[in-house]
Amino acid sequence: MTARSNKGFLKNTFDAMVNARARQVSSYVNGALLMLDDETLEAHGYKREELLRRPNSTYPF
Repeated sequence: MTARSNKGFLKNTFDAMVNARARQVSSYVNGALLMLDDETLEAHGYKREELLRRPNSTYPF
């Protein structure tokens, strides 16, 4: 394996980890937003129906 192909592998691995973490954070934030009341959500430009369609979860960080 050459250094060049090894860099590609490492970059792809790192990119995959970053993307997975971004999805996890997005899901966590969506779950946290769903805990807010409808007035607060609407004041910040969110609709509960739209948030309910997205993946949501709470993670104990």
